[in-house]
Amino acid sequence: MLIEHRGVSPQVAESAWIASTAVVSGAVTIGEGVRVLHGAVLTAEDGEISIGANCVVMEHALVRGRAGHPVRVGHSVLIGPHAHVNGSTVGDGAFIATGASLFPGSTVEPGAEVRINAVVQVNTRVVAGAVVPIGWVAVGDPAQLFPTERHDEIWAVQRTLDFTGTVYGAEPDSGMEQIMTAQSEFYGAHRGDRELDGLA
Repeated sequence: MLIEHRGVSPQVAESAWIASTAVVSGAVTIGEGVRVLHGAVLTAEDGEISIGANCVVMEHALVRGRAGHPVRVGHSVLIGPHAHVNGSTVGDGAFIATGASLFPGSTVEPGAEVRINAVVQVNTRVVAGAVVPIGWVAVGDPAQLFPTERHDEIWAVQRTLDFTGTVYGAEPDSGMEQIMTAQSEFYGAHRGDRELDGLA
C-alpha cells in the first residue's frame, strides 16, 4: 500500500516490487530491483528514506525516516525479517539480520553485518566489514561491541550518546508524560494521510 503523508508520495522504480500487505508512506524513494516483502513498513515520518538498487526488505521489517536522521540504504543490502532500521545510514552490501535494531544517527558502513537480534545504538558507527555478533550491542563511534550481560559497560558509553534527544528531540530529564504528549501530537499527522492507487 502506498500512502501520501505530509503531502508527499513515495517514488518507486518501475522494476521494484512491493507486496500488497507492505506499507510505504511519505517521502520514500525505492530503487531499481528492490523487493519489499509482506508486512514490511517504510515510513518517512519527517525524514526521507532512500533505498538503493537490488535491496530486499523482508517480512515485517520497519524502516523509519526521522527529522535530522533520514534513512539512506545503499545498494545490494538485505534488511531481514522483523529488523528495525530507524534514522540510520546503511552502506552498500551490508547485511542487517532478523530482528536487528539500528537506532537514529547510527551508521553501518559498507559490507558490515549486524547479526540476529543485535543492536546498533544511537549515534554509533559500525565500520566497514565489521560484524556485530548475534544478540550483541554496538555502541559508540567507532563502535565498541559488547554482549548484553555487560550492561554497565554498554551504559557507560551509551549515556554519552544522547538517546532521549536523538530519538525524541527531548531534554535528558524529560519524563514519559512530556515525551508521549509530544509523540502523540507528532504522529497525529497521520490523520491526514491518503492512500494512493498503484505506484506513485
